[in-house]
Amino acid sequence: MKGALGGTAATATMSLVMLAGSRMGLMPDQPPKRIVRAMLPGHRHRVKPGEGVAGALAHFGFGITAGSLYGLLTRGRHTPAPLGAGYALAIWVSSYQGWIPRLGILPPAGRDRPGRRAVMIAGHLVYGTTLALALNRLNARAGNSEPS
Repeated sequence: MKGALGGTAATATMSLVMLAGSRMGLMPDQPPKRIVRAMLPGHRHRVKPGEGVAGALAHFGFGITAGSLYGLLTRGRHTPAPLGAGYALAIWVSSYQGWIPRLGILPPAGRDRPGRRAVMIAGHLVYGTTLALALNRLNARAGNSEPS
């Protein structure tokens, strides 16, 4: 449960980084929206009704799930923020160098827009740092160092 709460907070902060990147013109659209667009019926690269909301829901669902997994892996122990950041970078690499290009949704990170790559790396670093700090705080409030 703590991992899910931490994942929610971390996804919210990551979303702010992504929104800022979009507003600065570094990426024309959000990757979660592109992923949902490709999964919905019809042409995988054409805009579809409801994809923005569906993308936001999918992004939070993925972030909450990843936060829950991190909570299970760390077993309620205090973890340094760089460990959370490394966890999130591993998610970025496996996604943006792995399954997302393999499904033809976006090019591999090395061939993608430099702006999107920079925003997504920054967003994942913020996600992982926030996740570790949030879980540390939740675990400290619970007064234990083991999962409940």
